[in-house]
Amino acid sequence: MDRSSSFDQNSPSQPNRSSRSDRPSSLQRATTWLSRHLTLLTFIALIIAVIVGQFAPAFAVKMEPLGTNFVSLIKLFIPFIIFLTIVSGISGMSDLKKVGRIGVKALVYFEVVTTVSLAIGILLAYLVKPGRIDKTGLPIGDASKYTHAGAAGFDWGHFFATNLTLQVLILAIIVGIIVSLHPKREVIQGWLKPATHWVFVVLRYVMYLAPIGAFGGMAFTIGKFGIRTLKPLAMLMVTMYGTMLIFIFVVLGLILRYFKLNIWTYLKNIREEILIVLGTSSSEAALPSLMAKLERMGCSQPVVGLVVPTGYSFNLDGTSIYLSMSVIFLAQLYNVPLSLGELLSILVILMITSKGAAGVTGSGFIVLASTLTAIQKIPVEGLAFLLAVDKFMSEARAITNIIGNGVATLVIAKSEKEFTPDYSSSPDDNPPLPA
Repeated sequence: MDRSSSFDQNSPSQPNRSSRSDRPSSLQRATTWLSRHLTLLTFIALIIAVIVGQFAPAFAVKMEPLGTNFVSLIKLFIPFIIFLTIVSGISGMSDLKKVGRIGVKALVYFEVVTTVSLAIGILLAYLVKPGRIDKTGLPIGDASKYTHAGAAGFDWGHFFATNLTLQVLILAIIVGIIVSLHPKREVIQGWLKPATHWVFVVLRYVMYLAPIGAFGGMAFTIGKFGIRTLKPLAMLMVTMYGTMLIFIFVVLGLILRYFKLNIWTYLKNIREEILIVLGTSSSEAALPSLMAKLERMGCSQPVVGLVVPTGYSFNLDGTSIYLSMSVIFLAQLYNVPLSLGELLSILVILMITSKGAAGVTGSGFIVLASTLTAIQKIPVEGLAFLLAVDKFMSEARAITNIIGNGVATLVIAKSEKEFTPDYSSSPDDNPPLPA
């Protein structure tokens, strides 16, 4: 009997079906390979895009749909992910007061860190003086649509009416509270969990297109605007990028260190998202995958669902640095002296107006125009100089924004004891290690 069994298991006429079924399919092997090498592929795509944009600009400009369509595709997932994540998170929490506390704590954190970023932008622009250049011969763009809108003031009603992320966020919070109080809460949660799972499964496959999207976005940028447009405003670009690096590694690095987390490990964990944002110049392109990564790092679902979407509207660290530095740059460009009182006034005005620099295309320029109009000392027409290099600076803004929102989520999760790192996960999913 034993001999017969042994023969049956090893005989060519009786293949081992279980081992064959356990063997991964071609699709599984392909997706595993893509998952492991997605960062490298995206990086290679960006390098190729720069080369194509520089040496074949006419062809590179035609690649724009690859970038814009990828971003549009990712944006389709954002409302569903925000809604399902927040509703699942809130309905699963027994203490609704904690939801309110997380929200208030997040808003306070956003205000404090955004103010610090504004102050750093003003301080370094004042010290480095990137605007002390001859403005004759500088590339000029058409800023009329922004200056006219800025003169009319920023419309907060229009901002909320056109910001889908905020609308879905508010709706999800209301629905989450209703579900948490509903007698059939567990039944509803049973529907939400598989729905959330499948949305992220589909998103994972879409993210495999990231190298193509990054290539299209970067090729178009280099092909249309060219690296040569950076030369006249090189000092502004260097100062802007340098300030954002100081903000990330000093300010955000110290914040994470206080909570016993490491900025380098955190950045390594979100490297794919950073490269996607670099290629597409849109932080929204990485929002869904950032939320998934933060949960794998150890942040609880309610914290991720509440903090990340809110941060995308109110915690724009990179945009804040850009706005404050741009105001000082234009003042220096037009030789407009600013007293300490006026610098403080600019800081206060930007603390209010910078909150509207999200959700609407071109809103950053409208906010900048509104700020200059409120100051009534710096020519609003100076925005035309910034338009020439805005596309290149938008990448630094978007990357700083996404890094800042991830840090905010980690900080709120740690402070609320909603952070449980899983050190048994794969290397790509490792949480930030202790400093």
